[in-house]
Amino acid sequence: MLPRGRSRALGAAALLLLLLLLGFLLFDWRLRGAAALDGDPLAGPRDRNPSDCGPRPPPPPPKCELLHVAIVCAGHNSSRDVITLVKSMLFYRKNPLHLHLVTDAVARNILEMLFRTWMVPAVRVSFYDADELKSQVSWIPNKHYSGLYGLMKLVLPGTLPAELARVIVLDTDITFASDIAELWALFTHFSDTQAIGLVENQSDWYLGNLWKNHRPWPALGRGFNTGVILLRLDRLRQAGWEQMWRLMARRELLTLPATSLADQDIFNAVIKEHPGLVHPLPCVWNVQLSDHTLAERCYSEASDLKVIHWNSPKKLRVKNKHVEFFRNFYLTFLEYDGNLLRRGLFGCPSQPASGAEQLQQALEQLDEEDPCFEFRQQQLTVHRVHVTFLPHEPSPSRPHDVTLVAQLSMDRLQMLEALCRHWPGPMSLALYLTDAEAQQFLRFIEASPVLAARQDVAYHVVYREGPLYPVNQLRNVALAQALTPYVFLSDIDFLPAYSLYDYLRASIEQLGLGSRRKAALVVPAFETLHYRFSFPRSKVELLALLDAGALYTFRYHEWPRGHAPTDYARWREAQAPYGVQWVADYEPYVVVPRDCPRYDPRFVGFGWNKVAHIVELDAQEYEFLVLPEAFTIHLPHAPSLDISHFRSSPTYRGCLQALKDEFHQDLSRHYGAAALKYLPALQQPWSPARG
Repeated sequence: MLPRGRSRALGAAALLLLLLLLGFLLFDWRLRGAAALDGDPLAGPRDRNPSDCGPRPPPPPPKCELLHVAIVCAGHNSSRDVITLVKSMLFYRKNPLHLHLVTDAVARNILEMLFRTWMVPAVRVSFYDADELKSQVSWIPNKHYSGLYGLMKLVLPGTLPAELARVIVLDTDITFASDIAELWALFTHFSDTQAIGLVENQSDWYLGNLWKNHRPWPALGRGFNTGVILLRLDRLRQAGWEQMWRLMARRELLTLPATSLADQDIFNAVIKEHPGLVHPLPCVWNVQLSDHTLAERCYSEASDLKVIHWNSPKKLRVKNKHVEFFRNFYLTFLEYDGNLLRRGLFGCPSQPASGAEQLQQALEQLDEEDPCFEFRQQQLTVHRVHVTFLPHEPSPSRPHDVTLVAQLSMDRLQMLEALCRHWPGPMSLALYLTDAEAQQFLRFIEASPVLAARQDVAYHVVYREGPLYPVNQLRNVALAQALTPYVFLSDIDFLPAYSLYDYLRASIEQLGLGSRRKAALVVPAFETLHYRFSFPRSKVELLALLDAGALYTFRYHEWPRGHAPTDYARWREAQAPYGVQWVADYEPYVVVPRDCPRYDPRFVGFGWNKVAHIVELDAQEYEFLVLPEAFTIHLPHAPSLDISHFRSSPTYRGCLQALKDEFHQDLSRHYGAAALKYLPALQQPWSPARG
């Protein structure tokens, strides 16, 4: 059973595919017409790329044949590139895929989580530790911006499984415009001795005439570009590939200071010496958009384009008279909804992604006539998660360090700059975004000097799916990615006191928290109804604003019970931390150890999401200690869609009551008779003001 809207989404995907294909045909027609009118020699057959000529395209591989693809990826930015590449592959593919990813620790952490939560049918992923391979290439001086990782394709024959005979190797800056099975089929064109399939380099780089004293590595003619490679691994191993490339590199480095184009220079030097190894591929399988590209000679004559390669350090900003078309094509996949690519391969049985069968069974058991169907469906939704979406360089963790944990959606981005000014410590933030919004968020960060300067803020994108806001799932993602011993569980529309970060670390040390004392430190919450006000620098200033009516205790007007147990009257005079008892509906903002209980993901939308977590802390015998100098202030904003539904819909509130009942049943199973303490709170009637 497809969830509601999925069939419409698949129809939208088919429509987009049709539009993309029509766009390519229109581009090709315009280009050919312009070339002919201008008398451009590219319009005639005499300048046709030789690699366009040759045998007719081979038949595609068997429908269910497993295709193997290898990619080297390191760091945050490269991981984002890989995802766009994979989207373009999945969009067109008709075969199962096995991705072999050579990654550093950062990229593995990102991509392992992404593929586990993406749950794409008929896609297997294997990881290989790039750090273990560095010693094999670190002796090679390399000027290329890819660094050591740009040399690692050389060691793939010895790194990938010995039983693997064929693999397609791709750079991360590749975008597919056709089914990768067509590329795989070109293996059948290899002669008995050919082991490396490459497209000719589409620039004069290896001819050595780009500038005075330009001295490239040796190459056969124009040389070959290694952004797309077909490797017969079995033949390379038999030919002694490792010894072959090492001897060639050492010999050339006697007279050349370094590689300029990383592995590509060494591949070309080997091919110059052993031309029988290479099988030239049609130029359309690697249309290269470098600064000095001659790719127009290819795409002005080709009937269709297969692979676009952004092989310039400038990437999308490269100078090319047709770059706008290629850029728009790339952006289509960059912003494409990855949820639509979870479709199966019809008629091609494959091992389902981990947990996919159980998930599908649970979805099939849902009753679409149930008034709470959307709540049930949202609870079962597995969201794609892209952790550390932007470069993240955490400071060395200290024994009492604290990470601020929060979640937000697109309409709260404007809070980030102020939050960064108030909280100088590490943050772990989960953002609920569409694929397109994720790119808007990226541009938002890049345009802000305040945000761009903060490398200790980790942003984790949870991709939007379903009608309800998965607030506790978002909190759990941000909480799981915190790296410090303690976390401050906050909300994005709160600004902490300027001194709170330092004060919390000092308090944790003074109170001896940790294994000796299990406590939740309560940070008293206040609110202002004014969009512009002078933020207090101290408790004294805050009390003055409170007395003047410029501040209130949080939710004083709507739901005072949520924070009343903090005992604000006592806090006014307190000089030392004091303990408070759990009371029904208590939902303070707290500082707890990183390994604290997770939020209950069943609570989606608005209502009881924080309350349930505080109940869990109390059930696990956390001590609640209110800090006398701590405070955080809520800023006003328009109400969310979920709170509007909660206030206006009796059905919505009824569904939340059902979730509360189920929550108490789980508490009883876990904690036995001790859970009876919470039963009266769970049975209290709802108020439209409650959260």
